[in-house]
Parts: sequence; C-alpha cells; structure tokens
Amino acid sequence: MEEIKAISGYEYEAAGHNPSHDYLLPQVISELDVLKANLGDVEPRLFELGCGNGSIAATFAARGWQVFGVDPSEQGIKQAVATHPELNLKQGSAYDDLASEYGQFPVVTSLEVIEHVYAPRKYAETLFNLLEPGGTAIISTPYHGYWKNLVMALTGKMDAHFTALWDHGHIKFWSEKTLCELFAEIGFEAPKFYRVGRIGPLAKSTIAVIRKPAT
Repeated sequence: MEEIKAISGYEYEAAGHNPSHDYLLPQVISELDVLKANLGDVEPRLFELGCGNGSIAATFAARGWQVFGVDPSEQGIKQAVATHPELNLKQGSAYDDLASEYGQFPVVTSLEVIEHVYAPRKYAETLFNLLEPGGTAIISTPYHGYWKNLVMALTGKMDAHFTALWDHGHIKFWSEKTLCELFAEIGFEAPKFYRVGRIGPLAKSTIAVIRKPAT
C-alpha cells in the first residue's frame, strides 16, 4: 500500500522513550503486571503492534515478557535492532497477516498507533487475530472529549493537537464511544478505559483494555 511506503520514512529522533511514555507506561505496566501474574506457568509472550524504536518493547522485556513486534518505520526498526538486538522486532504493519507469521499471544499492546491508520477495521482485525482466545489487547490514543476539545479551541491549541503540518501525523480522532463501536464490530468485549496525562476531562490519552472472548 502507498501508505506503508510513505510511513516507512516516519522519523524517530532517538532510541529512547518519548514524552508520552511518562504518562502512558505507569498504567500500561500496572495492567501488564496483573496479566502476567494471571498467566501462572504460561510463558508471558507479548506482541507490540507499532513498536517504533523498540524502547517500550525493551521496558516490557525487562519486566519478564518475551516481546515480539513490528513497525512500518524503517528508521524506527533500524534503531530498535541496533539498540535492542535481543528483541524480535521487524518492519511490518497492521495491514499484514501478522497472526500467520507470528502466531497468537495472550497479550497485544499498541500505544498511540490507531490514530495513524487509514483502515481502522483492518487494524482491529489484526489485533483480534493476534490474540489467543481470552487474550487482552492494551491500546492507547490521544483522548478526545467535549470539555478537552472546548478548552483547546478556546486556548488556540487545536492546530497543534490536530497535527495538520506533521507528515504521517494523526488522521483519526477517537472518542471512547467510537472505540467501543469499532471493537464491538470486530468481536471484542467492551473495553475498560483509563484516562492518563491530566485530570479525566482534559486527559492527554485514553488507554483501552480490551478482551477477546474466550470462545
């Protein structure tokens, strides 16, 4: 797809975390710790859909997860492989048949990705197919709600938030309602949401914890 060719040039300035990880990772790690404990003797395998430069995958691996992941950014994967050669991170995207290549996992994470994809149903289907029955997906996306959007409009922050001048920037602007509709359509159970980054109505991002039915 032409989008994949374009986004392969998506730039990562460094191999470390970016500022959004400061407010995303505490809640994500808390969820992962519970999921890992519930796995018991089952190998804690995790797939990261949109692994970027590998910094988050390395954080998860340090907490005992066996991490696999893909990202469409050629530069991001080069940084990931150079900095974290022990991890199984490759170039790929949500539009690929990832389950056929990698199998299924008890957990899939995908942080700040869904707002960049042109075909959200294909993205959601890929998440679903990567999960084992009863498995859990943890995704995040910038939060959108009436009060936050109103405050941004009143303070002149809309242009920066909507990334109009950012190559390969945000093209979908999700609410919790539209996320629920998307994942219900694919067959997921109702998501559990957390808002992070600020107080709830003005949150920077929302984290959705979504379970694939066991049967």
